[in-house]
Amino acid sequence: MIVVTGAAGFIGSALVQRLNEEGYKSIIVVDHFDNSEKNKNLQGKAIQERVDRDVFFDWLDNNGEQVEFIFHLGARTDTTEFDLDLLSKLNTEYTKTIWNLCIKYQIPLVYASSAATYGGGENGYDDDHEVIPKLEPLNPYGVSKNEFDKWALQQSKTPFFWAGLKFFNVYGPNEYHKGRMASVVLHAFKQISETGQMKLFRSHNPDYKDGGQMRDFVYVKDVVDVCLFLMHHRKDSAIYNLGSGKARTFLDLTNATFKALDKSENIDFIDTPIDIRDKYQYFTEANMNKLKGIGYTKEFTTLEEGVKDYVSNYLIHGKHY
Repeated sequence: MIVVTGAAGFIGSALVQRLNEEGYKSIIVVDHFDNSEKNKNLQGKAIQERVDRDVFFDWLDNNGEQVEFIFHLGARTDTTEFDLDLLSKLNTEYTKTIWNLCIKYQIPLVYASSAATYGGGENGYDDDHEVIPKLEPLNPYGVSKNEFDKWALQQSKTPFFWAGLKFFNVYGPNEYHKGRMASVVLHAFKQISETGQMKLFRSHNPDYKDGGQMRDFVYVKDVVDVCLFLMHHRKDSAIYNLGSGKARTFLDLTNATFKALDKSENIDFIDTPIDIRDKYQYFTEANMNKLKGIGYTKEFTTLEEGVKDYVSNYLIHGKHY
C-alpha cells in the first residue's frame, strides 16, 4: 500500500493519478474529505481506502506493517493564514508524528516543504542544509514549514529514507478548489475567458517593473514525476528544491495563457493587496543541482509548454488530471 496525505488536494490528487498510470492501485488516500469541490479531484481514480486525517495515526498503528511508502502532502497551505497555533498543529506537529510513525514501522517518507521557507531570498535559493536554519520566511505558513525542516535535520533517528521537497510555484490541473491560492494561470484563464483582460499585481519594488516579478513556475506533472523518482530511488535522504530551475516573469506566464487561448494580449495592473504587500516574494528560482546530482535526469516542462497543456487539455474542458 502507498499512502498519500492531502490526497484530495492539488498535488496529492495529481500524484494519485500518476501512481495509477504506473499501475499502482492499492493507494490509501488521507484527507478531511469535507470539501465537495476538492473531492472531485479523486473521481475515477483507483483507491483502496479513504482515511480521514484525524484518525490517520490510529489507522497507521493498525496497518503500518503493510505500508510501502508515504507521501505526506497534506498541509494548511494558505499563505495568508496567520493563526500560528493552527499552522503549527497541521503543518509542523502533524508531520513530526508521521515522521516518528515512519521510523516505528520502517516506512520511507517524502513530505512537502515549500519555497516559502526562503522568504525574501536574502540567503539565496540553495537547498543546502547549512542554510536552512538561517532562513527567514515572510509569512507564518513559511515559518511552519521551515520549523519542520529544521527539526528534521536535527533528528538522530530518521526513517530509513526520507526527503523533504521545497515546492516552488506549482501550477496545473486539479487546483480548481484553491480559490485565491490557485496559480496565476488559473486566475488568468478565468479573467481572460470572462473579460478578455488580465489584471496583474503592480510592482511595489523599484527593482522590478510591473509584471516583471519573477517566480520559478513548475508544472504539477513534473512535480509528481520527481515524487515517483524518489519512491524508487530510496537513498540520499535530504531536503530538495523542486522547481523548474528557471525564473520567469508573470508577464511571461500571462502572455502564454493568452496565446493558449488564441487571444490578443490585454493586461492591466492593480495594487498588490495590503495584507500581503510587505510579505511578497519578487524573485524565486530553485537551484536544482542537488536533485540532479542524485540521478534525476528528466527535463522540466517549459512554462509555455506547461501552460498550453494545462489550458488546452484541462481548463477549457473543465477536466481533472
